[in-house]
Amino acid sequence: MRRVPGPCAHWSDQDADFIREILDLVGDKWSVLIVGTLSDGPVRYSDLACAIPGISQRMLTLTLKRLQRSGLVDRTAYAEVPPRVEYSLTGLGNSLLTTVLELAAWSADRHDEIRHHQRTYDTRNA
Repeated sequence: MRRVPGPCAHWSDQDADFIREILDLVGDKWSVLIVGTLSDGPVRYSDLACAIPGISQRMLTLTLKRLQRSGLVDRTAYAEVPPRVEYSLTGLGNSLLTTVLELAAWSADRHDEIRHHQRTYDTRNA
């Protein structure tokens, strides 16, 4: 396979696969919203569910597990009655936070321009 010059050209196939895996995780809309929601500190599962409109319990659980697996989120269970579980960003998760917040700000700042291009494209391709 021919390699095209660019920023990814120097990565091995193994590195490229890993980078795609991580970008799939951190670029997922639910991951971005969860990381952003955890930016102010630990949050209980039910509060996370309320803070992220449209996320199903299944998707919240799956995404939290994926973020935990990659070391971005910690889960702390407290031995209380009733049981209490909180999620928080790890140091690694906090290092991602700046990028996530910048991406969200970029999206918000360019909302009107992007919508204009989407409408133009949709009109031309209808």
